Amino acid sequence: MLEPTYLSLFPSLLAIFLALYSKNVILSLFSGVVLGTLFLNDFSVVDSLMSIVLLFSGLMQEAWILKTLAFVILAGSIMALIEKSGGVGGFVDFVLNKHSLVKSERSALMLSYILGVVIFIETSITALVSGSVGKPLCDKYKIPHEKLAFVCDSTSAPIGSLIVLNGYGALLLGLISTQISLGYIELNATEMLISALKYNFYAMLALVVTFLFIYFGLNIGPMKNASYKTHSVMQENINIKSMYLMVLPIFLMIVLVFVFLYITGEGNILKGSGSSAIFYTMMSTTAFTLVYYVSTKVMSLKTWTKTAYNGAKSFIPVAFILVFAFAMGNVTGEFKTGVYLSTLASENVSVYFLAGIIFLLSSVISFSTGTSWGTFSIMVPIAVPMAVGMDANIALCIGAVISGGIFGDHCSPISDTTIISSMASDCEVISHVKTQLPYALISGSLAFVMFIVFALLG
Repeated sequence: MLEPTYLSLFPSLLAIFLALYSKNVILSLFSGVVLGTLFLNDFSVVDSLMSIVLLFSGLMQEAWILKTLAFVILAGSIMALIEKSGGVGGFVDFVLNKHSLVKSERSALMLSYILGVVIFIETSITALVSGSVGKPLCDKYKIPHEKLAFVCDSTSAPIGSLIVLNGYGALLLGLISTQISLGYIELNATEMLISALKYNFYAMLALVVTFLFIYFGLNIGPMKNASYKTHSVMQENINIKSMYLMVLPIFLMIVLVFVFLYITGEGNILKGSGSSAIFYTMMSTTAFTLVYYVSTKVMSLKTWTKTAYNGAKSFIPVAFILVFAFAMGNVTGEFKTGVYLSTLASENVSVYFLAGIIFLLSSVISFSTGTSWGTFSIMVPIAVPMAVGMDANIALCIGAVISGGIFGDHCSPISDTTIISSMASDCEVISHVKTQLPYALISGSLAFVMFIVFALLG
């Protein structure tokens, strides 16, 4: 069995460095995959090539990955159909003219923020909806799309990790249940998860910092230099029809996620399959737009088909990026990057700094691997025994894992939520990462202090 060493950091570091330097996320992720595969195969070119082929062919046989990719493609179709129907234009007309709900940059971004908080069901759907609604408003007030991407990203994962009626909840309950079966935790899984969520400081602070950014117009760091790009100018002849052409599909999308989580969980939403739920939701919503738009003569069958195809095609690059991100996660998992980092911090740690160290470690793992899910899976089994052995607050340590996973995922240029938030907002991934990072670091620094303070308070 491969023992984790400092070499396990190199593939992630290469991918992150190249992403920041070249702004080519696919190239960066693939380079990280190649380097990691070379390490794992003792630099045998033939064996490495075979491993890469087997890796990607294996990914394409994973049901949850295929469903996630299908979700992305279908999301492109749905967003294009809603825009083509005139529903987005009708909604923008409603909030701008008929009721004057949006009158400035602040109110435009605040609307996307509210949508991001209210639609907490699934991080990708949250980002897609708030991004699709926010884009025409940003065009109206010449708001840099980096600001919209920041709002989408800073509400999707944070709110999803606080209100865990989604995939996050299912994963965390499973991980906590395993620790209960091992005798580390006496409470039941639901009670322990609820206790831990009270200490999800980063998610809470991210929502607060984003609200303050919008309300007071706090432009710091690279965000000061962000400018509105003329390539995304809203057309003067924007299609304006009933806003219900947008509202009804989105409402159906929200309701169906819960329905399919309930069905796939056999009556328990928290045990439902997140990948299956969003896949079935997008399939059903796509079918609904076909019946709704064609039957009401909003568009012909030919127009619907062409629009759906073009929308799907526009999101194919996102699907490719996700495939490479999944491959990168596979390589870092096989390389035991997270395990190596955890062993570095497990020695000579004071009980008062344990939660803070767990938060930092989870952040680094999540940033390096681009996945909060993988971070939770690595760190919960490590954090709980450490907390028990040092007589520390178990709920506080689990909260530190959740916060760190979201923080690192939030900052990482190879994270799927970062990528989807950028695409939903029509913003370059690296531009989004650079402009968002200072705000994330503020929230992360405050969260770190709070973990130490709460540990000192006992």
